[in-house]
Amino acid sequence: MNNLYNLTDKDLNILNSKKGLEALLRQNKFDLQKSLRNVKYEKRLEKLQEEMLILQQWVARNNKKVIILFEGRDAAGKGGAIRRIIQHLPPRAIRVVALPKPNQTEMGQWYFQRYINRLPNNGEIVFFDRSWYNRAVVEPVNGFCSKKEYDIFMGQVNEFEKMIQDSGIILLKLYFSITKNEQARRFNDIISSPHKKWKYSEVDKQAITLWDEYTKYKETMFLNTQKAAPWKIIKANRKTNARIRAFEYILHKIPYEVKDLETIKPKSIRTLLEG
Repeated sequence: MNNLYNLTDKDLNILNSKKGLEALLRQNKFDLQKSLRNVKYEKRLEKLQEEMLILQQWVARNNKKVIILFEGRDAAGKGGAIRRIIQHLPPRAIRVVALPKPNQTEMGQWYFQRYINRLPNNGEIVFFDRSWYNRAVVEPVNGFCSKKEYDIFMGQVNEFEKMIQDSGIILLKLYFSITKNEQARRFNDIISSPHKKWKYSEVDKQAITLWDEYTKYKETMFLNTQKAAPWKIIKANRKTNARIRAFEYILHKIPYEVKDLETIKPKSIRTLLEG
């Protein structure tokens, strides 16, 4: 039996639980270690989700306003991470903003204007699945903005974020980082999936070819947009690890009350799998 003799009594008890048995039954190929990792991931996720609910209640009770940006290359796992984070939060207390390309009216406005209209109200957390940083990377790489428009954005973004924070809004910026090979593998999965292939866009088709251009603009963004709010880079080749790391960072950085320091303490991957 697969790695049976490497399992502790604690591991066997986990696998013998309802969650453990469900994890085993979901697999096409019998793998005890993979099932064990999945159950431990789910248990860790549940703990962090409980803590996230405490954070949200603090935001609501104290009329705080929070923005959390999720950026990264196409197929980096931003949307999946957001879904896990908000899974048990009251729908009226949070919003997820994933804007389409600007319409004719928006194209004639100040670039930040349509994002200002989506900023949080008192007691609200807003998650941006991509944000104003489209103009820092995606737009110049794909020719969707002029060099002048790009330069104006880069000259204004730090001050814009400073104004947001000076008005009392908590702002966090996360970047999900994946390798070129992992992006290509995920694109192949998306294309072959009848439920996901709608996600594959013209921009996605060019992403691998334009990898080096994306990298150049991404590095320029990191270099020049840390002044008001620093970036947290999340290694995202393994989606489960990326979600846990994003959760831990958010819970660590937002100063909510009655914080469970042991729960939110970042754990090494080894500790996560063994504990």
